Amino acid sequence: MTDADLQTTWYETERVGREPRPRLSFDLDVDVCVVGGGLAGLTTAREVARRGWSVALLEADRIGGAASGRNTGLVVPGFSEEIDAIIERIGLDHAKQLWALSQDGVEYVRRTIAETGMAGVGPSAGWLRVWKTDNPRDVRTQAERLRWLGTEVETWDRTRVRQAVGSAHYFDAMHFPAAFHINPLNYTLGLAQAAEDAGVRIFEETPAVALDPAGVRKRVRTPSGTVRAAHVVLAGNVQLGALMPRLGATLVPVTTYVMVTAPLGPVLGEVMRYRGAVSDGARSANHFRVVGGDRLLWSSRITTRPLNPRRFARTLARSAQAIFPQLGKIEIAHLWSGTLGRAVHRMPQIGETSRGIWVASAFGGQGLNTTAIAGELIARGIVENDQTWRLFAPYELVWAGGRLGRIIVQAVNAGSAPARLAAESFARYRERARVRREAHAAQIKAAGPPPPETKAMTADGPPPSGERRKGGRRRQAQKAE
Repeated sequence: MTDADLQTTWYETERVGREPRPRLSFDLDVDVCVVGGGLAGLTTAREVARRGWSVALLEADRIGGAASGRNTGLVVPGFSEEIDAIIERIGLDHAKQLWALSQDGVEYVRRTIAETGMAGVGPSAGWLRVWKTDNPRDVRTQAERLRWLGTEVETWDRTRVRQAVGSAHYFDAMHFPAAFHINPLNYTLGLAQAAEDAGVRIFEETPAVALDPAGVRKRVRTPSGTVRAAHVVLAGNVQLGALMPRLGATLVPVTTYVMVTAPLGPVLGEVMRYRGAVSDGARSANHFRVVGGDRLLWSSRITTRPLNPRRFARTLARSAQAIFPQLGKIEIAHLWSGTLGRAVHRMPQIGETSRGIWVASAFGGQGLNTTAIAGELIARGIVENDQTWRLFAPYELVWAGGRLGRIIVQAVNAGSAPARLAAESFARYRERARVRREAHAAQIKAAGPPPPETKAMTADGPPPSGERRKGGRRRQAQKAE
């Protein structure tokens, strides 16, 4: 693994086109100015332009250079927050509406790929959410709840799981056949092209350095020009803090780390017969899938400040080896990180904060479907005065606690690890004990039926043990008399 491998993701090796776009070097008047060239910004810009309005999009770096082009590529329904917590906070009916939107986001991505004929995106079907503890009742309960919400989900027992994913660490699972995974970089680049085809003007290497929200025409200043627009959409990530401190203060920056192995050969196909994506928990759990035929893409570990990915190379390799010891020593070919923003309530922040100022942020580790939701809802809100975005109103801008908030988030993730590992270790111990019991029972069964019960011996021999004890007690009583 060279230093160059730390600068490029695996997705760069499969990249389909990336023509440079100009910097903004003049003043510009448009209906809508979108700040941020990630998935949320591109979707918003495209959907506004498709409705006939003029749009300029400002990207501080290159399209696809940040989290949108560096994530694991998993497109699934739901949010970073667990559905139970959502229901508890806003009630069943409201939660069901939000969940339906999350599924709409999945279908938006699927439909956009098909309609535009994006190359190199390669959607592959299926997501398997496996349990590392032996709790089939919990799996069934969660699956039933998701079916009630309208999600297509299957339950797999441990036998089926281990046939698909050859690890003794895994027990039962929920399978989502309608979920899929993609090359997120090529999807981001394809979405940018689709936005331009709709009429969006995209400017790269054009950071927004100041925002004047006053008046009917807001002003977004860049180093070499100013954009005036009736609506401004702030669709950036944690980098938006300087432009809108109130928004930046609501985000906890979370950095995730991803590796792709060198080719593993036929053994990977024997271990990973399943060709969808696999997750073995939430938050800082392992997320993995096969890429390039015989390579393993593996994501794990989070930090609240960006660190050199090399620090986690051995950690990532060991976590994969612990799950799949059959793979032997793992050589890393690509290793990278990506930083995203997460709100304390773990839900997206979508909507109009003041007249003509919109935000789309805090997608927090599950952004492919939720950025699609944000773009569609904000476009409808701007052009059609649609109010569906207000379904996210309970999840408003909440201060994230600054440096202390980051420490707390890191501590929560680190602190939960010992208990989680203990539970997983105990589950594997119980599994080994069950296997030993079954093996013992099989040996007894194979030995044939037990011999017939032996009758008590006659007077010519000693009495049964119980009678000996009774006789002994009688003799002791006689001596005592």
